[in-house]
Amino acid sequence: MKKLYLILVLLILGLITTGLVFSEKSIERNNNDYLRIHIRANSNSEVDQKVKYLIKDEFVNFLTPKLAFCGSKEEVISMIDVESTNLENLADTILAENGFSYTSKVKINREMFPTRTYDGLTLESGIYDALIVELGHASGNNWWCVIYPPLCFTNYSNGNFSGIVYKSKILEIIRQFFS
Repeated sequence: MKKLYLILVLLILGLITTGLVFSEKSIERNNNDYLRIHIRANSNSEVDQKVKYLIKDEFVNFLTPKLAFCGSKEEVISMIDVESTNLENLADTILAENGFSYTSKVKINREMFPTRTYDGLTLESGIYDALIVELGHASGNNWWCVIYPPLCFTNYSNGNFSGIVYKSKILEIIRQFFS
């Protein structure tokens, strides 16, 4: 009987850690739990705005596989610190390929963001840590989203992060025990 109780406790713990009992949306977060991304276009000209979105798409493609190995905001910031030169080179290459003579600047900074809703998840206005990408004069309309948790880098809808895979060592042990 004790084995049955132990297995039930381990199973419940496994379900909790796999996210099957509690959804990501039910976890209370504050501004310090997020890392945002802010790409500022050189100007509001059509060509500057177009290249901003090209750079955004390439940053998402570049960062997505790297984010899969990051388990915390701190790990994401460390990864970006390591990759900052590569990110600037990526942006500068796209700018040059599209005939622009200006370059980019990539940095992590704390900045004010307005209230923003991402597929049902609202982030209140406030100061957030952010990956700031300045293109040229950085005086045009901008694009922003959230790197951690990776709202722009996974599918988030109806309160669920479908691109995040939760693993539970306890659940793996239970599965091995019964197989």
